[in-house]
Amino acid sequence: MEWAEAIGEAVRFMESHITENITVNDVAEHVHISPFYFHKGFSMLCGYSVTEYIRNRRLSLAGEELMTKEATILTLAVKYGYDSADSFSRAFRRFHGVLPKAVKRGAVLKNFAPLKLTISMKGGYLMDYRIVKKESFAVMGVEKEFDYENAKQEIPAFWQEHYACGRGKDVCGMFGINIDLQMGNEKFVYLIADIYNPSVDIPEGFTVKTIPAFEWAVFPCKGALPESLQDVNVKIFSEWLPALKEYEFAAGYCVEMYDAPDEYPKGTADENYYTEIWIPVKKK
Repeated sequence: MEWAEAIGEAVRFMESHITENITVNDVAEHVHISPFYFHKGFSMLCGYSVTEYIRNRRLSLAGEELMTKEATILTLAVKYGYDSADSFSRAFRRFHGVLPKAVKRGAVLKNFAPLKLTISMKGGYLMDYRIVKKESFAVMGVEKEFDYENAKQEIPAFWQEHYACGRGKDVCGMFGINIDLQMGNEKFVYLIADIYNPSVDIPEGFTVKTIPAFEWAVFPCKGALPESLQDVNVKIFSEWLPALKEYEFAAGYCVEMYDAPDEYPKGTADENYYTEIWIPVKKK
């Protein structure tokens, strides 16, 4: 199934099962794509996770029902997968900005319409990458577990915390490494790391990990962070992977390699700042 077709079918599946207890795994299985690949691709292309999409659609539909039907708050809470009227009311307020009981008094609600994916075909586009075979290598760094759903906001804060507490003197941050050995859809480990030097003692709170040998698809990124990385990431999932015939994901790793910021006049904000994204691949 082509990627655009898969997204469309996934949306139709979610819409037809919107009040059921469906998961990312259920949706990915329906369109015959691994949960890891599907979750990352959906988030990159659509701007929010599958979980966010389902939650927002449910709360939007619940708001419509409160406005047009005589449904009770408890009935809607149960219908849309909440354990209690209180938990539903809290989620409702986070999404709509008002409590459910305010709806009957004429409160303005938000609408979250079903997703319609439009693919823009751009002939002749070339995406720079190379396939490189790398032996296993060891890195030293600090790690933290993240939920996929909140990682986009939380990982930059993790980097800020790393330097703010002085850990940058031990690990400058040559790599940002996403490790999800189960290739799942909920949590992953993120590592801020440098190449490991065995002659140096491992500071407290740091860890050493070995990145296995793989063939890597290496994508160069040029420009200020985070926009340059985010732009290439979107292109990987929207243009490169869907068109790829010979290769597929080999394992749940993704490596960001950062050039030394002090080599550029504006550091990571420089228009020529260089980074790379590495994705392990294997022949289909």
